[in-house]
Amino acid sequence: MNNNVIYGINGPVVTVRDADCFEMMEMVHVGTQNLVGEVIGITDKLTTIQVYEETTGLKPGDPVTGTGAPMNVLLGPGIIDNIFDGIERPLKAIEEKSGAFISRGAAVSSLDTERLWAVTMKIKPGDRLEGGQIYATLPETPIIEHRLMLHPELSGVVKEVRPDGEYRIFDTVAVIEDDLGETHELKLCQQWPIRTARPVKLRLTPSIPLITGQRVMDTLFPIAKGGTAAIPGGFGTGKTMNQHQLAKWCDADIIIYVGCGERGNEMSQVLEEFSELIDPKSNRPMTDRTVLIANTSNMPVAAREASIYTGITLAEYYRDMGYHVAMMADSTSRWAEALREISGRLEEMPAEEGFPAYLPSRLAEFYERGGRADVLSGGEGSVTLIGAVSPQGSDFSEPVTQNTKRFTRVFWALDKALAYARHYPAINWIDSYSEYFNDLDPWFRENLGDDFVEYRNRISALLQEESSLMEIVKLIGSDVLPDDQKLVIETARAIRVGFLQQNAFHAEDTYVPLEKQKLMMKVILHLHEKSKDVVAAEIPISKIIQLGLFDKLTKMKYDIPNNRLDMFDDYIADIDEKLKSLTQ
Repeated sequence: MNNNVIYGINGPVVTVRDADCFEMMEMVHVGTQNLVGEVIGITDKLTTIQVYEETTGLKPGDPVTGTGAPMNVLLGPGIIDNIFDGIERPLKAIEEKSGAFISRGAAVSSLDTERLWAVTMKIKPGDRLEGGQIYATLPETPIIEHRLMLHPELSGVVKEVRPDGEYRIFDTVAVIEDDLGETHELKLCQQWPIRTARPVKLRLTPSIPLITGQRVMDTLFPIAKGGTAAIPGGFGTGKTMNQHQLAKWCDADIIIYVGCGERGNEMSQVLEEFSELIDPKSNRPMTDRTVLIANTSNMPVAAREASIYTGITLAEYYRDMGYHVAMMADSTSRWAEALREISGRLEEMPAEEGFPAYLPSRLAEFYERGGRADVLSGGEGSVTLIGAVSPQGSDFSEPVTQNTKRFTRVFWALDKALAYARHYPAINWIDSYSEYFNDLDPWFRENLGDDFVEYRNRISALLQEESSLMEIVKLIGSDVLPDDQKLVIETARAIRVGFLQQNAFHAEDTYVPLEKQKLMMKVILHLHEKSKDVVAAEIPISKIIQLGLFDKLTKMKYDIPNNRLDMFDDYIADIDEKLKSLTQ
């Protein structure tokens, strides 16, 4: 009989008195409806539990039952093309059971237990299996092969193997005997605690770029596969829009999108968009390689804290199969606010702005789980982490942004002024940075030539120079500047409008291949260098501007299709011809 009963309730935090059977981080069931909870504190008198569901209606005296295992998720086929809440409960299955509103204590298996999967076995009796090795495969979606791996902590000799055929996720397909002589049944799924990182064979240097098709990201502030990035920005600066573009176009194999504390209408927009989108690589629906975790702002606050860990555990699982996974966390500020709320309920000593003192270590723990690695199944996989941050009033000095900056190597700073001026993506080229240049430049040189890196450096230098010139212009106006400095401002405008600004709704401009990005930079810099010669010949810059070349370059992103890169030669010939007519 269970003698452990609720002693006190404070929001999502429940206490049990004089219980000696619970373990730290153990998953428990609370109340008569079996609400899911987790043990987060134990003293000689009180056990503290955070409940991942709404605690309305709970009362002192209700039972609390332990499970003997940490908070975990079920890993197996059926994760992709699904939408879960923060603790991996499938929202589609819950809707079928309880209607549009999620009932508390909804006991639904994370994965479909009745669906049959066409399994191909990869082992035979007598084989020795080590942790993480693949023992069977099955087609999870038309473009993703699901590879069933031995639990990383298990190894042994295969005793029995079932024939290839159709199986449910809890059916036994093989039996192995470990070194102690115990037998273990291998099924199509396994469980893994969400707060424990899955092991890898060897961590690798992130030396391959994650190509996004977004010019300002790929060219000026690139991120590596297995890298970490932060997208901070105030309300309305386009964090979610940038995350959507990355999820749609980046060259990762699988996308995990975690809507953490976002508005419900934003998550439904993601669902609608992704179901209509066609993946450019496979010509299949985007949902065939996407997992959505929706923990909206009106869902319980404790589950929001768990949703990030659920997302990263799913990402690591697919990385271990040898896939490159990109995880979008939108937004880590809401996650930090959930930490703050639970910390307040626990009456912990607050640190800066009321956030708990362990906020930096939790953020570090999360971003540390990204990376590129040789995985236990053989081959290579990666988890790229891209976290949005929502600082109040666009104040980048607040704790979540500052601590995120410490643990990420790419900082795409969104600018309110750019967003309100309809400049998309509103990434400020002065405040943003990437620390991956040294790791990625060898790849860019090998695949795009030395001139790609040279063009990028020259473009960055022109933008920096324009920034310092604009300080002078603000004070005394642009008329006093010499023509060569006016030329810098004019070229920088062509870079800003023609290159950095990108239209997510234009067929040619929503995704731009790296080769086109390079040629766009080449043409802009060619015009700048040729115009410098004209200005040096004491021809006024107003005459160069009248030729309309700078305006033409701002529109080339639309005028030159992605499959007609030969048209750039015509642009260069046109520039040479028109500027030559001035000097003659």
